[in-house]
Amino acid sequence: MSNLFQKPLIDPAKSPIFYGYVILVIGTIGIYFSIPGQTIGVSVFTDPVKDALGLTRNQFSNAYMIGTIASSLVIGRAGVWFDIYGARYVAFFAALSLAVTLFLCSWSVTMSSYIKEVLSVDTWMVPFVLMTVLFFLLRFAGQGVLTMASRNVIMIWFDKNRGKVNSFSSVALSFGFSSSPLWVNALIEGYGWQQTWQFLAIGLLIFSVFIFIFYKISPEKHGLLPDGAKSPTKEEEEITVVPKQFTLSEAKKERAFWMYGLTLAFNSFFITGLTFHVVSIFTHEGFVKEDAIAIFLPSSVVAVTVSTLFNFLSDYLPLKLYLYLMLIGGFLASLGFLFLSTPAGIPMLIAGFGILGGFFAVLNAVAWPRFFGRKHLGGITGKIMSLLILASALAPSVFSLCLSTFGSYKMVGFLGLAFLLFLVIGSIKANNPQ
Repeated sequence: MSNLFQKPLIDPAKSPIFYGYVILVIGTIGIYFSIPGQTIGVSVFTDPVKDALGLTRNQFSNAYMIGTIASSLVIGRAGVWFDIYGARYVAFFAALSLAVTLFLCSWSVTMSSYIKEVLSVDTWMVPFVLMTVLFFLLRFAGQGVLTMASRNVIMIWFDKNRGKVNSFSSVALSFGFSSSPLWVNALIEGYGWQQTWQFLAIGLLIFSVFIFIFYKISPEKHGLLPDGAKSPTKEEEEITVVPKQFTLSEAKKERAFWMYGLTLAFNSFFITGLTFHVVSIFTHEGFVKEDAIAIFLPSSVVAVTVSTLFNFLSDYLPLKLYLYLMLIGGFLASLGFLFLSTPAGIPMLIAGFGILGGFFAVLNAVAWPRFFGRKHLGGITGKIMSLLILASALAPSVFSLCLSTFGSYKMVGFLGLAFLLFLVIGSIKANNPQ
């Protein structure tokens, strides 16, 4: 058995094409398969699941928040696992864990009723605690580990062409993620939410086999170089500047680490909250459910356009320009959110939503290996991922709290504008540490 796990089924060195392109395709699919653990994949289940479990919107949002916060506290350890064991094992067990969790989610009503019967109680706390645990597992395995391992393995196999290959991944994922609420909702309406979660679990079980076969830790481990480059001559080695390989503790001392990380975290917060409560947000402004779901497709067109163009150019342009363009997208989205009922509201929200998503796809993939090197990429991105998950954890409850306290979601827009202003000022000296 140990020989089976140690011996590679595919040797990248013998591939007729540079194996990094295989990694690009399979890694992109790996990120796509994390959708059931992403907010955009959970949000469609919100109303039917909370109703089936007898939870209010606030209770369901708080369960999501607590479970997600708990996952953010341990996701950094998964980054260390990535550096030690590689993408193959980390992503494989993440996919298996996510599949098992989805099966458990599909049985949540049955489990809740059984626990109530055993304990002889009839309280909302039982489904609340149950969903908190399940959300922890969903977010840790899906949004956290599987996403991080799949994105990192792509970035490790490329260096000079990192932006170009990320443009392919970003285009595929933008359309894939933005269209997922439509087909997941169709499955729920056709087969019910329980069976839909089971379908997704079966798909993950199948894909985990592909992860085990095709994911490889790095080109150097197989006698190759990033981008499929040839081994340098002695003269080339002498003039080559080797970038510093930052440890996590060293990276955290750099302003760029925090400003880029917090900007990406704002994206996670805003888009998570909007996606999680999208139907409620739009109905409070006089729209119907179809109008709410319809914003995802045009925003994905904007995101794809932005990510494709700027991924390609990222090999030549400073990322600080990208940071400020992303912040402009945040301002647009926040203003569109505030003025949603006006004629300009939806176009501004769609544009800002798309710009945020487009630059998120670039910066979250390209910035960390460029700024801090590839050697400790797992630990560094694991810490960043914990920030993103924490932000996404707080979002649903903050949005819900604003609604219950002020009677509308508008306070979120004002809070967003204030935080964005802080990021604009704080990012002035957020330069590339290399």
